[in-house]
Amino acid sequence: MKRKKGDKYIKKAGDNGFTLIEVLVAITILSIGLLGMATLSVNIIKGNRISNDLTAATTLAQQKMEDIRLASEADPTSVVDETAAVLPSPDDEYIRGVVVDDDNPAPGMKRVTTTVSWGGASKTDHKVELITVLSQ
Repeated sequence: MKRKKGDKYIKKAGDNGFTLIEVLVAITILSIGLLGMATLSVNIIKGNRISNDLTAATTLAQQKMEDIRLASEADPTSVVDETAAVLPSPDDEYIRGVVVDDDNPAPGMKRVTTTVSWGGASKTDHKVELITVLSQ
């Protein structure tokens, strides 16, 4: 702060304020920090989307496995392959298929693989596979 003594100002030590260089350096550092935070936010959003898709695909595969298990208890011969097909809305971004291997891993057993895929134009960029073994 400057004090007035007559018609002259007396300058105290530390009254200089910020120079233009100091302001530019501070703005540069702040900008770099904000860009880093923006990049981090975008990556977090992408990670959340992948996590949501993975959870939905796993749930769809589990639902199908449960249906197959219940069907096999009622009639073991009713467990058959299902061609991969797009699921109805609201799950129409996912494709689900079932493959049944008879007498695998041992005679009288069935190895059932349920695959759910999604992503991209072909909807096959990502996939989840659940495998179980049923007795006949």
